[in-house]
Formats: sequence, C-alpha cells, structure tokens
Amino acid sequence: MIEQLRQVTGLHVYEASLCEAEGVTYFLGRRGQDKLVGSVGEGVVSGSVAGHVDGHSVVLGMTDHDNAAAIRLALPWARPQCIGLATSVGLGDRLGLATPGHIRAVREEGRGLRAILAQQSIREMTRTRRTPDEVMDAATWGVCQEGFRDGFGSDADHLQAPADIDATVAAGFTLFTIDPGRHVVNEADRMDGAALADRYAGLDFETLQATPGELRRRYVGRVFPLKPGGQVSLDEACLLRAAVKYGGAVAHTVKMYRHLSAAAEGEFELEVSVDETESPTSPAEHYFFAAELKRLGVRWVSLAPRFIGRFEKGVDYIGDTAAFARSFARHAAVMQTLGPYKISIHSGSDKFSIYPIVAQMAEGYVHLKTAGTSYLEALRAIAGIDAGLYREILDFARAHYEADKATYHVSADVSKVPAGASLADGELAGLLDDFHARQVFHVTFGSVLTAEGGERFRTRLVAALKADEEAHYAVLARHLGRHAEPFAQGGEGGG
Repeated sequence: MIEQLRQVTGLHVYEASLCEAEGVTYFLGRRGQDKLVGSVGEGVVSGSVAGHVDGHSVVLGMTDHDNAAAIRLALPWARPQCIGLATSVGLGDRLGLATPGHIRAVREEGRGLRAILAQQSIREMTRTRRTPDEVMDAATWGVCQEGFRDGFGSDADHLQAPADIDATVAAGFTLFTIDPGRHVVNEADRMDGAALADRYAGLDFETLQATPGELRRRYVGRVFPLKPGGQVSLDEACLLRAAVKYGGAVAHTVKMYRHLSAAAEGEFELEVSVDETESPTSPAEHYFFAAELKRLGVRWVSLAPRFIGRFEKGVDYIGDTAAFARSFARHAAVMQTLGPYKISIHSGSDKFSIYPIVAQMAEGYVHLKTAGTSYLEALRAIAGIDAGLYREILDFARAHYEADKATYHVSADVSKVPAGASLADGELAGLLDDFHARQVFHVTFGSVLTAEGGERFRTRLVAALKADEEAHYAVLARHLGRHAEPFAQGGEGGG
C-alpha cells in the first residue's frame, strides 16, 4: 500500500505512520516541506479526495488543529495519557519539530522509560508565541509520523495562575506542574527568631486548615522515621523557618489543585515544583512541604525540590557531587516515606554527572525534565545545514545575552563566546559543547524565535530543519539518548 499511496498522492509517505483503526487506514506524508495527513476509507480526516486505492477514497488533509483533534479521537495512542509512577523523561520541544527525534532517543536508549512528549511552560509558550493547542498538536503529528504506540504523557509546565490551568486543560494536557515559587519566602533562611514568629502568625491558616498552635504541635519536638532508615525532626526554629518559607507555597498549591480538580474533564496528574527558588530545600523542609500537601488532600505524582548545588541551564551540574549524593539520599528517603512519588529533576538537561546518583537512589521513582537542550541540538543541526544562519543566530545571541539572562540562573561569560566570523564551518557545531556558548544560546531562544516578528530567524530556522529533518532527528536522538540511558529499565513503581 505504501507504493500505491505514493503514486496516488505524490507524497513521500512515512512508512512508520501507516496504521489502521476501525477499518480505516491512516498515514502521514510529505510534499516538499509540507506534511499532510491521509486516510484510506471513510475516516476522520477533513480534506479532499486525492484518488483511490483498492476501491477506497484517499482523503488528504492539512496537519492542522482540527485534524489533530480528530486523529486523537480515532487513535487512542495518539493522545496523551496519565503515566503514574513509571520512570519518565520530559522532552520539551520549543520549535514544534523535535518529537520524532525524542521518540527515537527513548526507543533506542530509554528502554522502560515513559516519555512526556508534549511539554512546555506558559513562560516558554509566551516567549515562543505558541499556544497550548500548538504544543499538543506538534506532539500528535510526531507520534503519528513515528508510529509510536507505547503511550506518552503531556506536561503543562510551571503553571502559576488558574487561567494557565484553564488554557491547558482545554488543550488536553494530562500532567499539570504547579509552580508556587512566587509564594516561597527565600529570605526565611536569613530571618531571626522574632521575624520568623511574626511572619508565621501571618500565614494563610484558613487554607492550611490549622491554627498556629496546631501546626506547632504537629511537628515541634516530634521525630519522624524515614524509609529505609534515618529520621527527620523539627525544633521550634526549624518548624517556623519551614512554615514561613513554604507555608504560602502550600496554600497556593492547594488552591490551584482545587481549581484543577474542578476544571479537569477526565483523569489528570499533578506535579509540584519549588525548584526555581534562591535557597535549597532541606530534607526537613521537603518533609514539611509534602506532609502538609498530603494532609490537605493534594494528590501528586512528582515533586521537584530545590537541590543543593547549581542546576544552571544547558550545562552539567555545578557543585560537589558527593555532597549532592548525601543530600539526595535524604530527599529520596522523604519521598519513600510520604509517597512514594517521583522526585522530579528540573533544569535536568545535560546534568550527566548526577544521573547515575539519581537513578540509583530514587530506585526508579524519578522524572527527568528537559527542554532547552533540544533547541540547542537543533542549532547543532543547523551548523551543518546552514552555516550562515548559524553564524547570524550566534552573533544575535551574543548581543542579547545580558538582557535575556535576567530570568535565568546562569553564569556564562559572553566575552568568552567567539563571533561567528571568527569560526570556520567545521568549528560551528563544536561550539555547542562550550559552557559559555551553550548558555548564551540557551537563554536567548525567546529573542531568536520572536525577533522582528519571528521572520528574521524563526522562519529560516524551521525551514532549514524541515529541509534536512533526518539530520535534526539524528542529533536529537543521540543527545537525548545520553539523558535517557542512565534511567533505562525503569518502570512502574520504580521497578
């Protein structure tokens, strides 16, 4: 049938996309840089008849939102699902082109891993001028193109307001990451006893469903055993510090969870993230935060603390890995005691030195979240496809780094990043392995993709990647495969 479809439609038909549902054959094909969805028989594709195969009409339609929504109804494996406690990796796609490469990475190196293929934060959507529907649709078409039937998740990442929940629920997301970071009081680590007591008295005890005295009695002077060993205990000062630091975040998460529970039309999953804060989350604070969420009826599958060390964008872990291992072991014990739930590693791209630690100590109860690294690897592909475009983006990124880095935890020195004209073609791709250049590229993605209405770079960037999509997929599969491999052979319940 593949050859018949090629003759009738004039398309390059993706062989892996061919599938059948209720007597109708569906497929995805390409003509130039345009991709079309087709059906043989009376299917759900909205389009026009291109010809006939074996007496059945062949309908071709655009890979637009309406057809994506229809395909998700017709093919259960093409729509996102809840994935529970299975070991998982989130694969953000800022360009809407990366899903086939992500799938290949998981297939080749991530055996046993569950993939979250539709993942983007509201912040990233704003910076890339994408909508939740566009994020979901891009994942749908990538899944169809690769014939990926293992099931995948979707993550509406870093949600901070009820309106964010509403928009992503409507688009069909299944995992919702609540980010209460604005309600974390970072300065609690530096407050004296009087200041802590004053701030403690002002907590939202109505939402916390406790009085100040009840909260004290629940924790102060008590010893909480941890699995498989060790313990957590909080004295008066420790409880006040934990409550002041995270009490507002607990209350905000409760409110967002209740809104989500009312808005969701089907099953959903929750992640809670406090990773984008100034000070690390101690194991005792992790215990307080999770225990309070649990007491207040919040159900979640993963939680992202703020770990010790530096999780800067696009580069490896910065810090003492032995100290990280000791601290992470305590966080894993809290997770096992109050859950289990998955420990989520945010800003998880390229943290190769700590992956073995996390994989071993979390015993499979882990979610690794990546995003910007796929954009960086797309630029690596561009270095080989269109060297001139790469140089233009490099010089633009150098000029915009100082302004764009304001909302990121990065430490690159832009003066150490060479200008495009100083590099030979053979040196361009290797620049993506340099600490400083990698961060400069990483944090300027929003400016690059929206510069001059998006026409200056975005259109050319997308066109170049579409022109040689296999080169793009290959660099993604290789790089993301390195992320997936340490966590392979995971499974439900960390098995």
